[in-house]
Amino acid sequence: MAQTEGGPTRYGELSEFVQFGTFKQIAENIRFVKRYRNGGLFLTLCVIWGTTFVAISAGLLHFPPVLFAAFRYDLAAMLLLAYVYYTEDVWRPRGRDEWTKVAVGAVFLIAAYHALLFAGQQHTTAATAAIIVSLTPILAAGFSRVFVPEYSLTPVGVVGLLCGVAGVVVIARPDPANLLSSDVIATGLIFCAASAMALGSVLSRRIETSLPTLTMQAWAMLGGAILMHAVSSLMGEPVDTGAWTHPEAIGSLAFLVIVSSVLGFFLYFTLLENLGPVELNMVSYVAPVIAAVVGWLYLGEEIYLSTFFGFVLIALGFSLTKRRFIAREISALKNRPAAE
Repeated sequence: MAQTEGGPTRYGELSEFVQFGTFKQIAENIRFVKRYRNGGLFLTLCVIWGTTFVAISAGLLHFPPVLFAAFRYDLAAMLLLAYVYYTEDVWRPRGRDEWTKVAVGAVFLIAAYHALLFAGQQHTTAATAAIIVSLTPILAAGFSRVFVPEYSLTPVGVVGLLCGVAGVVVIARPDPANLLSSDVIATGLIFCAASAMALGSVLSRRIETSLPTLTMQAWAMLGGAILMHAVSSLMGEPVDTGAWTHPEAIGSLAFLVIVSSVLGFFLYFTLLENLGPVELNMVSYVAPVIAAVVGWLYLGEEIYLSTFFGFVLIALGFSLTKRRFIAREISALKNRPAAE
């Protein structure tokens, strides 16, 4: 059969058009799935970290605080070390800088943060603890001004820092006649925990190494657990193995080890690559809502109006301190293709 003039060319153009349209649609579908996958992972991480504070409160009914935190990271370190041994090319630190970075993580990010948090959370609610911990990015900005000379905290940033601290004071509701009440001391301990986390993150960023993040975290967990065992022993915390066999004790510890420490870290670092630090910091401001709801449902914890106002002040402080970074991220989001 005779071919019409230009027939093969038109057929080729049509074939290329169909292929291009197909591949374009596939790419758009992949971006669509990735966007909603990230959203699902973000909400999952919010639920995990919000529920973590409730699991801590539940476990503290059966474990002494520092020993409880040490047990958590004994087990989490073993699981994570096994994972990095089989998956990472570099499974242990080498050289002074890498060991220094691990030591900073062990002292500040694991031992100091968790020992203070668990001790303080004995006398406050899960929601209150989650809200005070959300102050960490604001405190990190303040520490950066001290330890990173090129970082300049503007007057607006200082106002943001003061707003965050004011939020903690509102939550604590200090009574001038009794400044050493258990509520005030508990709030102070958790504030110190957030400060340790902020300081540790700033110091850790200053030490540049090629050590994989998961490897650093695994060894920091192990070092932090050892430190907390030493502190627990020096404090003379009671060892009541009978209380540890309670189903709630076992369940809370298992949740903190497997879900919070291992799965939570994997989700965090996955989202850090896909979303960026500012969007991911929003977890800190969704987690307290989860903690408040789950704490109310499971532990019957009350939610005070002062806790809400304190949370608003801390969120405002974060917005002021990170306003330039937030503006850049929003601008970048607006410039992304609509399909993404």
